[in-house]
Amino acid sequence: MAEQRFEDAMKRLEEIVETLEEGNPSLEEAIKRFEEGMKLVKLCTRKLDEAERKVTLLIEEADGRTRQVPFEEEEEKDA
Repeated sequence: MAEQRFEDAMKRLEEIVETLEEGNPSLEEAIKRFEEGMKLVKLCTRKLDEAERKVTLLIEEADGRTRQVPFEEEEEKDA
């Protein structure tokens, strides 16, 4: 079975949050949805961490050293 895409996991997580916020599910259903949501949060966090590592590897100094640049710093340069 293929791993779920980040965008699909986020969409499902939003659906779960909406369901829980409505307050309609039974306690058992709410716990089941909460557990599913926590798995999705872990998946999304892992995928974001992987993406951050890839971006960090792509930002290299002229001398070949890698430098981690916060996104805010780059946005301020563009402003």
